[in-house]
Amino acid sequence: MLQIIDLAFRFGDKPLYKGVNFRVNKGQKVGLVGPNGSGKSTLLSIIRGEEQGFTGKVKLTGSISLVPQEIKHDAVMEKSDSVRLYVDPDNLYQDFEIKKMFSGLELDILFNDNPKTLSGGQKTKLALARALNENPDILLLDEPTNFMDKAGKAWVMKFLANYKGAVIVISHDLELMDNAIDKILSVTPYNSSIEEYKGTYSEYVKIKEDKERDLKKELEIKSRHLKRTEERYNNSRAVATKSIIRRQMERERENLPEVPPELKKISIKLPEPKRIGEVPMKTTSLNKNYAGLKVLGDVNFTILRGERIALIGANGTGKSTFIKILMKRIEPDSGEVYRNDDLSIGYYSQEFETFDFNKSVIDTFCEETKMNEGYARGFLGRYMFAGDKIFQRVGSLSGGEKTRLSIACLTGKDNNLLILDEPTTYLDVLSQRIILESLKEYKGTMIIVSHSPEFMKELKPTKAYLFPEQKMLYWDDELLDKIEEV
Repeated sequence: MLQIIDLAFRFGDKPLYKGVNFRVNKGQKVGLVGPNGSGKSTLLSIIRGEEQGFTGKVKLTGSISLVPQEIKHDAVMEKSDSVRLYVDPDNLYQDFEIKKMFSGLELDILFNDNPKTLSGGQKTKLALARALNENPDILLLDEPTNFMDKAGKAWVMKFLANYKGAVIVISHDLELMDNAIDKILSVTPYNSSIEEYKGTYSEYVKIKEDKERDLKKELEIKSRHLKRTEERYNNSRAVATKSIIRRQMERERENLPEVPPELKKISIKLPEPKRIGEVPMKTTSLNKNYAGLKVLGDVNFTILRGERIALIGANGTGKSTFIKILMKRIEPDSGEVYRNDDLSIGYYSQEFETFDFNKSVIDTFCEETKMNEGYARGFLGRYMFAGDKIFQRVGSLSGGEKTRLSIACLTGKDNNLLILDEPTTYLDVLSQRIILESLKEYKGTMIIVSHSPEFMKELKPTKAYLFPEQKMLYWDDELLDKIEEV
């Protein structure tokens, strides 16, 4: 069905991958993994025929559909006047069948809604529903479980596991369809390759961990040997002997194994937050209704300087509405929000609506932080933007890279309050670690929403505010179960 022969692709002067060969047979389930920005989404676009400039061959038989991570421009959606027309243009399905799919995808919209007016997350889910209805021979999916809670993720992965056609899926939730996966394609940027692992996702994880452990051991042994050689060089006085030892040192350095970024220690130093009083922000008797439905009722919320408060609750319980009120994006029906005069907020949302997609990474950072280029290069390097990457257009970044840039911009300033709405949505393991280490280093006040128990456990919030109970609790790791439930 799909065969890739000697594929190579470059982004500027940097090869994303070279000499790539693999095939996907009828009905196979393939997980595509790799760090954010390594070229996973680009590979799907190449297979779909939407990316040019590669060398090698792509042999494809049968129909194919691609659902990208972000719906930037969907020509069919632009022409569709209703959700019903977009998701099932040939009227092949009954209304109840589509409603059942919408329920599984946690898509709470009406058939008559105009798809162009939906949020980014809703558009992505709607595009996924359309692709599933098309029943292509090969289904290409880029992070299909973004914007979903645990139940929605499980529904999608179960659907894909039982799908009759072939599936190539990029996802941070591959463990949910583990037993159905036939093989893993791993994009490895440090040697510009795509490695193939036959077997389930959990088997791949075990093999990868073993390889990384062996690599670290090899590096430690060779580094110790190099250190002893350097000591011999420093202690030697004979010119001829030093020349021989120097050549030996050069050979040993060349033979040191190249270390993948995920094995390197991450260290990020942040600016000190601007000084502020004891209470940066509080709300009194907040109320908000939508179409007669109460979303927030009599919310009294106070955050003290230096606190980290996790907002916990299922989708649709008012977390995003509450954040939008705090950010003055919408007004409450009644109640008040107190904001300290010295308050400086850094806000992260999954929509990236504050970015100009035509600007470069470094220009965006410098404009956001008012820092000079020298400082920007060093700071962005800690967030894995180095070399030519800093001149890349923001619009060409992957979702995970945009998240890293967004958090870099927020933490590169002296904001004294961060409000973070699902900062882990697009992130792979390495990017999550970078963001986590950055936020752990942050000395200011924080309000955060995240569906990742592991992330929240390490972040160590001070308190949790529960929705829809609208109740403040001191943090306890038992609350991690509630995060996983939603």
